[in-house]
Amino acid sequence: MAVFINEQIRASEVDLTGIRGEKLGIVSTKEALAMARSAGADLVCTSLMSSPPPCSLMAKGKAKAAAQKESSAVRKGDAGRAAGKGSKEKVKELRFTAHIEEHDYDTKLRQADKHLRSGKPVQLVVKASGAKEAAAAKTVIERLVADLKEAGVKDTGIQTGGKGSQVKLNPR
Repeated sequence: MAVFINEQIRASEVDLTGIRGEKLGIVSTKEALAMARSAGADLVCTSLMSSPPPCSLMAKGKAKAAAQKESSAVRKGDAGRAAGKGSKEKVKELRFTAHIEEHDYDTKLRQADKHLRSGKPVQLVVKASGAKEAAAAKTVIERLVADLKEAGVKDTGIQTGGKGSQVKLNPR
């Protein structure tokens, strides 16, 4: 959202609001600027969509600080997430080996289940040391997907490469 301050406002007249929120009515922009200077304030316009645009008198520097705070919030993703902006959600990656022991498998399975049930996606990666272990890695991934079917659903298909297999699960 653009904020226009003092001389940036190009309209011939504005709908003015005072420093304490009192309605001052429609006045010429020159008159509003004079009132702002005499009060030691800024003339601030947040919308040019209506005619005359609504403007208000604000303490010096307050409008600029508020605009900077809002633009940084949009950049960080707080206000812009609904518009498709902002940072992507972190995906928890859990790594396995192709020949994982049963108790280690159970521990990692519980971790994956906990993350999925809390609404966070999980990336499951099974490393294989060679082409011979690639089949074992895919078997471990398929077992994990089957064991986690109540908590999560596959986002991607099982991706198999020379060094292992991986799959991303989203929460149900």
